[in-house]
Parts: sequence; C-alpha cells; structure tokens
Amino acid sequence: MSDGGGLDRDGFFVREGSLDRVSAVFAPVVDGLRTRLTARFGAQPGRLTSTYLYGSIPRGTAVPGVSDLDALLVLRDAPTAADQADARAVEDGLDAAFPQIDGAGILLTGAQELLSEPERYDTAWFVACLCTPLTGPDLTAQLPRYRPTSLLARETNGDLARFLPRLREKAAAARSDAERRRLTRVVARKLVRTGCTLVMPRWGGWTSDLAESAEIFGRYYPERAGQMRAVASAARNPPAADAPAAILDELLHDLGPWLAGEYLAVHGAKTTAP
Repeated sequence: MSDGGGLDRDGFFVREGSLDRVSAVFAPVVDGLRTRLTARFGAQPGRLTSTYLYGSIPRGTAVPGVSDLDALLVLRDAPTAADQADARAVEDGLDAAFPQIDGAGILLTGAQELLSEPERYDTAWFVACLCTPLTGPDLTAQLPRYRPTSLLARETNGDLARFLPRLREKAAAARSDAERRRLTRVVARKLVRTGCTLVMPRWGGWTSDLAESAEIFGRYYPERAGQMRAVASAARNPPAADAPAAILDELLHDLGPWLAGEYLAVHGAKTTAP
C-alpha cells in the first residue's frame, strides 16, 4: 500500500494550495498581482481568461524575504511577445513594490494549448493539481483527475535530457554571480522536482516541498540522497560569491545527466508535442 501524500481516499491528487492558506504578510502581494494584471491585461476584454497561483505562497509555507511569487496566466489566445512583455512588467512592478518576496515569476499559456491532448499530462496536470485559482473560471473542470502513474511521470519531466543542453548554454552565457545564482535556483528546482517525479509512482504521491521531495527521493536512491538534499537547499537559498559556478557545474554535468539517464530507463522519454 502506498505511503504517499497529496492524494484523496480514492488515490487521486488533491490540490495542494488554497487562497485560505495565503498568510497575512503575503496577502498584499496577491492583491498587488490582481491590480497589476487588470492594469496590463484588462484593456482588451477576454484577453486574460484565468489566473492561478502556485508555489509556497498558496501552500502557506512562504518565508518573507526569501520566497518568490509564482503565477500562471491563461490567455484566450496563444501568448504573444506583447503578452510576455506585459508579464515581465508585472513581475518587475511586484518585485519593486513588495520586499516580502524575492522576485516574481509569471508563466503564460493559451487556453486551447492548456486543454489540448499533448498537454494533458504536463501543463494540465500542473494546473489541476499544483495551481490555486485566483481569477476567472477554473479550467480544470474540463480535465480528468490524476493519479501518480509512470505515464504522468514520463510526460511531466521525461524531457530532462533534452532540457539540459539549453541550461548549459545559459550557464555558459552567464556573466555575473547574480545571474548564476538565479540560474542555480532554477536548475536546482528542476532537478529536485524531477527527482520527486522519478520516484512518484513508487512512493505513490506528490509534494512540492523541496526538502520533503529530496528526502523522498533519497529513500529510493540513498547513494544520491545527500547530494539531492544539498540541491534542495540551493534551490531555496542559492549561495552567494563564487559558489554558484561550482554548484551549477555539478548540477549540469553530474546530477543532471545521471538523473536524465535514470529517468529514461525508468519511465522513458516525454512524448514530443506535434
């Protein structure tokens, strides 16, 4: 019997976040997001279909001055360059206005893409299980319910082998420790969550908590447990000074390739969307 978490009594994933869990210190940030999205996207009626929060703020685990604000915007049509620019402007405005967050990150997708078959076990699962509705209709009413299967694991993170070369290019192009620190956080999060989905079917559950993800991974791969714990720590608080370059090198040339190979052996490669 599974000892996993994040499931209901029938073995389906339940949403891990809620607006009720947003702490008082982060409530103004969420309000600021709503206001800025209205200002940027409200001029064209119907342009913005739905907004979701994800990450530590809707889970109620955010730490002031350390955590960032994560949001997903679902647009009526496929995102354009102008949409991306507006999202970046909202990110910058939030980061400047609210010292309780260490940056803001906004993802964009189109409603048609989100509900498409190629995204059924990737972005759609992410929205249905890991995102908290903020504004607009909850599109997950049009999606199936999900269990922690190998199919889900394959389609969520089975692209790590294809993803690593791009990350190495970004690391090589980084010109400052600040850039490397930001990239370290991105890469570390990607690897910890990939490690969690690697063992998700065996564990029988899911968690977005990075420290817990590393511990769960370590149950099945004890020889890599200490390394994954260190990566989870770097994902939450990347080191300053010269350390990011060394950590990035380890992530992209040791743990990353090993994890990609193990993922392919266990679950196979993610289906390439047409």
